[in-house]
Amino acid sequence: MPNKVLRSTLAIIMGGGQGSRLFPLTQKRSKPAVPLAGKYRLVDIPISNCINSGLRQIYILTQFNTESLHRHISEAYTFDAFSRDFVRILAAQQTQQGADWYQGTADAVRQNLSYFLGGQSPYQHFLILSGDQLYRMDFWEMMAQHLGRGADLTIATTPVERDPARAFGLMHTDESSRITRFVEKPGDDDALLDELTMAPSLLEECGLQKNEERFQASMGIYLFNRKVMEECLDNDFQDFGKNIIPASIDKYNVYSHIHQGYWEDIGTIRSFYEANIELTTRVPRYNFFDQENPIYSRARFLPTSKVNQANIENALISDGCILDGATVKNSLIGIRTVVEKNCEITESIVMGADYYERDYVQEDGSVLHRSIRIDEGTKIHKAILDKNVCIGKDVDIAPRDREDGDYEYCHIRDGIVVIPKSTVIPDGTVV
Repeated sequence: MPNKVLRSTLAIIMGGGQGSRLFPLTQKRSKPAVPLAGKYRLVDIPISNCINSGLRQIYILTQFNTESLHRHISEAYTFDAFSRDFVRILAAQQTQQGADWYQGTADAVRQNLSYFLGGQSPYQHFLILSGDQLYRMDFWEMMAQHLGRGADLTIATTPVERDPARAFGLMHTDESSRITRFVEKPGDDDALLDELTMAPSLLEECGLQKNEERFQASMGIYLFNRKVMEECLDNDFQDFGKNIIPASIDKYNVYSHIHQGYWEDIGTIRSFYEANIELTTRVPRYNFFDQENPIYSRARFLPTSKVNQANIENALISDGCILDGATVKNSLIGIRTVVEKNCEITESIVMGADYYERDYVQEDGSVLHRSIRIDEGTKIHKAILDKNVCIGKDVDIAPRDREDGDYEYCHIRDGIVVIPKSTVIPDGTVV
């Protein structure tokens, strides 16, 4: 039974829009292509969850700054030629039926229905996923609940406390987990929030105390029956969260699947920074060391990282790095990072480099072009260094209590310094 249902289920991953809240990390790439945890990209999370759950027929809908995402998908996910498994990209395109780009998540799926439903399509269920979240989930558990309840639509939710709940779409359910109400981002309306608290029986199912206050926040993960999805998209609604879901609750059997594990919506610089930095703690809430449910990515065949007399505390060091006499604390070092002597990197994310370089030295001995590295004596605190950033000697990078804004060599977002991709910072610069 599980294999038959999984084979009739298609996973559809939203490739992301402009991602303005993650700027400048999304200046040259889409949100799902943003590097994560030193060697992965955000899109690896939903794809890996699908593969580990037995869902191996996956479409990714893309539109904005797609080159690096397309390249990553094509190089990372190739299945056996003798199977029906695939990870395919559907980029936004102009057709005879319409010249508009995707106007929202629902519109993106609607524009591609001919690929999902056409011909002899075997799919009876459709799992809609976001491409910019960090979580681990067995989708079969959600599907088993969906089938057992006779649901038309199941929405994955996660219990959240009052303050974070203000920024989410919230579901209210009866004790059977059938959704009876949906509120999009209630904000400061505490009276409205009071009406949306989880029932004590549901709290107990989640391992929480009956008197704890929690709200069911939508994770942006939807499981549709085929006919219901066709009917829900037979209109001009643009988004699932804002339009499709609220309109479906009174018309269909819509249930909540409560996810009890770690989940983080990585939509802002602050959430991205905190999710990555937490991975450097002794026992992070998200575990990349799960042997039974690995996170897949592109194989790069890099050498083992080399550490020469470095002081490293609570850090993740990715493949192909060279640390020479540096101090790294509570930080994450991405692939191919070269850090020279007497550098101090604290509470920071260094995304690494796409390639190795050598210094280009002229005949007179002067250096015309310095290779990608963090050079001697540089200090970096509470910063995100995007790919291929070259930092000179004795550079000092820190927020310094400055207001959010755009500065020379950097942007400050949520109190965090972000150095854009391929930036070159001269010797002695204070950023």
